[in-house]
Amino acid sequence: MIPKKIIPRNQVYVLMGIFCLAGTMTLLLAYTYSTNANETLNNLRQNVTGINLNRSFEFAGEPVLMNEDTRERLDRELSINAYLQSTSLLNLKMSARYFPQVEKVLQENGIPEDFKYLAIAESGFRNLTSSANAKGYWQFMGPAAKEMGLEVTDEVDERLHIEKSTQAACLYIKKLHKRFGTWTNAAAAYNIGPTAFAKYVAEQKEPNYYHMHLNDETSRYVFRILAIKDIVRNPQDYGYFLADDHRYKPHANLRDVSVQSDIPSLVDFAQENKTTYRLVKYYNPWLTGKQLTVKPGKTYTLKLPEN
Repeated sequence: MIPKKIIPRNQVYVLMGIFCLAGTMTLLLAYTYSTNANETLNNLRQNVTGINLNRSFEFAGEPVLMNEDTRERLDRELSINAYLQSTSLLNLKMSARYFPQVEKVLQENGIPEDFKYLAIAESGFRNLTSSANAKGYWQFMGPAAKEMGLEVTDEVDERLHIEKSTQAACLYIKKLHKRFGTWTNAAAAYNIGPTAFAKYVAEQKEPNYYHMHLNDETSRYVFRILAIKDIVRNPQDYGYFLADDHRYKPHANLRDVSVQSDIPSLVDFAQENKTTYRLVKYYNPWLTGKQLTVKPGKTYTLKLPEN
């Protein structure tokens, strides 16, 4: 028979204290976690719900054809973009900065205002470079940019110039509209390219975007624009609440500096103008080199902070 091991009374008291302390700590941790989780949930203020599609939608004044297919395509893009929180939030902030400039150029060129949402779909008003090397706010390929009158060199890339690239986009959209007959078709052709879009039209004997069987990217493209439009115009309906001071304002307190001769060093140029190389690049992203060569008779206008 194995003898029982007797634990001294003082050790029993120690063990009881340890167990009591451990239980207390567990309760405190559980309470803290529960409280923090509830506070976080209360601060999120977002309800995950379905999107109301029982209403009319239009792009550039043209009604969206609604059937079972197009309804599901629109629902998909609205659902994805509504819950793509960081991207949609930044789109709302950036649109406040760039819409005034873009709207002005679109209006001057007779392009429907809804094309400003195409720019968001393309770049989110950020100077991105795609895997195919399309660049800028409107994501022009190099040859197309030059064809539309933009300068693209090692030192200057006007695809990254908001006013000039928007002007070029207007010229391109006008050509697409003239060729394909509707603004909706023009938007789709902007995505896939006019040659490919024309091929789909010919093969399927169908000139209406909503009736066409296209590649997945272009099939979704106009619906993505529609989704972005609805979210930007009605952010609170999708759970986005931005105070005015949370939106990015148009650049203020800038002065125009005309340049008609070479700038051998933009770093030295920045110091001479009492600013920094970083801010020269920030306010003039189209300056892609470290210097600026100016051809005879050419003038560049740089935006610099007021001294």
